[in-house]
Amino acid sequence: MKTTSHTSIPDHASVPTELRMGSAWDAKAVSDLIRSKCRFGETPTFLFLGRKETALLRRHLAAVFGSDAVTTLHDTYYMGLEVMEIACESFLSAAGRKTIRTLQDPTSRRPGRLDLETEAIWRLRM
Repeated sequence: MKTTSHTSIPDHASVPTELRMGSAWDAKAVSDLIRSKCRFGETPTFLFLGRKETALLRRHLAAVFGSDAVTTLHDTYYMGLEVMEIACESFLSAAGRKTIRTLQDPTSRRPGRLDLETEAIWRLRM
């Protein structure tokens, strides 16, 4: 189990699992869970998994990247969330909070085509 000073591992006895997996990893269901927790420019930070879900994710990633690439999920990110294994048989939860930073597109600040003088200055700066 990986712990850091800024991470609060959920108590799987009092916090219910948010998603139950069958015999295979369900990427769409995980994606829907993450989306359901995104609001007001914030998104979850961690994907907490029990042993069963960790094994399913490892198998899923091994099918895509090869088994040699997925020997451990330590320091692994899945769909932008840091994967954290907790010591229980079955559990899946997306938790934590991080702010989504939006990058500004430099071309969106370009002047309109009708402003020829400003457009000429813009060209010189590029």
